[in-house]
Amino acid sequence: MKILFDHGTPAPLRHHLPEHSVDRSAENGWEMLENGELIRKAEEDGYSVIVTTDKNMRYQQNLQGRTLAIVVLQSPAWPRVRLRTEEIRSAIEEARPGEVTEVSI
Repeated sequence: MKILFDHGTPAPLRHHLPEHSVDRSAENGWEMLENGELIRKAEEDGYSVIVTTDKNMRYQQNLQGRTLAIVVLQSPAWPRVRLRTEEIRSAIEEARPGEVTEVSI
């Protein structure tokens, strides 16, 4: 699965998703894009999931009819995130297009 990490998502998380292709928005030059534009670009580039720490994305964007899913991490702090990597992996793998899944951290 092709996954995009938004700018607030801890980069070390990618090492816990070896079976997936993971890119960071900054690697694509997208770190300054607004949420709607980021979603559009991610869809155009074939991403299935955006992992973000932006808790407001679900309220700012209409995801109906979208081809990707969003997984929201409730904390950007790596020491806390690393304790939930299995839960995050499950959320990513179960995510469906047009849906938002929140992972409590």
